[in-house]
Amino acid sequence: MFPLLRLDVLAALAVSAATLFVTYSDPEETSKPVTTRPTATSPTLTPFLWFESNAEEAAKFYCSIFPNSKVTKSTPQLVEFTLNGRSFMALNGGPHYRLTAAYSTFVACEDQAEVDRYWDALLAGGGKPTQCGWLEDRFGVSWQIIPKRLMELLEHRDAATRKRATDAMMKMIKIDVAELERAVAAKR
Repeated sequence: MFPLLRLDVLAALAVSAATLFVTYSDPEETSKPVTTRPTATSPTLTPFLWFESNAEEAAKFYCSIFPNSKVTKSTPQLVEFTLNGRSFMALNGGPHYRLTAAYSTFVACEDQAEVDRYWDALLAGGGKPTQCGWLEDRFGVSWQIIPKRLMELLEHRDAATRKRATDAMMKMIKIDVAELERAVAAKR
């Protein structure tokens, strides 16, 4: 067992995560349903990644890829860093848990050049491409490298356009914007 990892700390983190939103209702409008809304005092949401022992190496790798990124704090167990201004934390937690594709980081790219740049950089050193714009980097973290154009096509008002875009995407490993455009322009 990893000696610095305590179950009471994990329990406290779980309780904090469960209280992210404050419930409110408008007393003037009793017909409105009770909903949740973040407040100015809501906790900050920070993705927290578990690595066996190379959290700092992974953080430095990611910071070398994305602009406006840096390691902000590093201890033997915990690394804090920002990627394009968004906070992340990484733990050297030992071999007890493995990262899976159940968690991924979505990178919305402006164009094909940006898709290509992030795709190639994240695969460097032993990453594995999967399908539909997903990849797993050499540390086991899953990423979705997605051009904004794909999202526009998948949300298009025309059902036939959405279907052609979806069908084309399902055949791709890395998303190819030009191929998507050809697919949605095709008449079937």
